[in-house]
Amino acid sequence: MKKLLFLAPVLVLLTVFGCKKSLLDQLLTFTVDVSQNSRIPPPSIFYTGLPRPVSIITNSEASFRNNKTARDKVKNVLLDQMQLTLVSPAALNFDFLDTLRVYINTPKANNRVLLAHLYNPPKGAKTLTLIPTTDRLDDYLKADTYELTVYSRQRPNYFIMDSLTIRSDTRFKVTADPL
Repeated sequence: MKKLLFLAPVLVLLTVFGCKKSLLDQLLTFTVDVSQNSRIPPPSIFYTGLPRPVSIITNSEASFRNNKTARDKVKNVLLDQMQLTLVSPAALNFDFLDTLRVYINTPKANNRVLLAHLYNPPKGAKTLTLIPTTDRLDDYLKADTYELTVYSRQRPNYFIMDSLTIRSDTRFKVTADPL
């Protein structure tokens, strides 16, 4: 009986402190939105190289400052959402895509990981919402720039002759300690 009387308050304290940690993390969690338009040249039947990465400027330092934290205080970054929107040509949609995988890395580093993917995109869509990775992305968002490399496979009998302009809208969920 004495053990039960001793363990009950300890259990209550552990529960309260466990909830406070989660609540504290929620208070220190914010999102960083990164949007950018990219021009993709038309594919060539003679081009056999790998896709070229697109550099993205993060502006994350300003987002960290606005949320009263700093780069070195960031402790967890996850991809919350990634959407690709076909801006031009206006008459085209993503029907030509069969598979899409987006990888992220920092410039001049060998740290490429899968960021998001989508298999069998819906027909008639001009905007695609990709399935995000569950990997931690701290190093990428802490950098001034990161690179995205897109690997795609076209559906049979779809030929794209024009260059494409695609807008990427990426939202990262960041948990950080306050300054």
